[in-house]
Amino acid sequence: MNYEDCFKQGLLRYVEPSKKKSEESIKQSEEWLNEAMINLKAGAFRSTLSSVYLSIFHAARAILFIDGVREKSHYCVGMYLEKYVEQGLLEKEWVIIFDRMRSVRHADQYSFYSTHTTEEIQSYISTAREFLERMKKLLKNCTCSKSKNTK
Repeated sequence: MNYEDCFKQGLLRYVEPSKKKSEESIKQSEEWLNEAMINLKAGAFRSTLSSVYLSIFHAARAILFIDGVREKSHYCVGMYLEKYVEQGLLEKEWVIIFDRMRSVRHADQYSFYSTHTTEEIQSYISTAREFLERMKKLLKNCTCSKSKNTK
């Protein structure tokens, strides 16, 4: 499945592009990252992991908002980022990170046990910080699709 399939299945759809929503999504990402650090200090690893993922999700979602795309699937958010990989504007590693963190959060959320170490959780926070900065850079430097129905 690719991002075009996500559109065909209604998991991604075109909406009015919104710089404001993109900026708000970046703000949400920053807030979730801050919350992840608070949760870590409190020893709440599962809450930290959820906060880390939400930081990454909102950073990625900012790209969709600026392009005028709305998601109905977290999986398809990652698939949409592939568009920028194909255009040479984003390194593949960021799509892999998004998908890996989505999978880690999903497994943790639906399991009965959390098996993450302090070091792993700290690494996830660092990864989220880097992901957020990379999405900010993409927003600043790319010629993101500014018009509706641009593929």
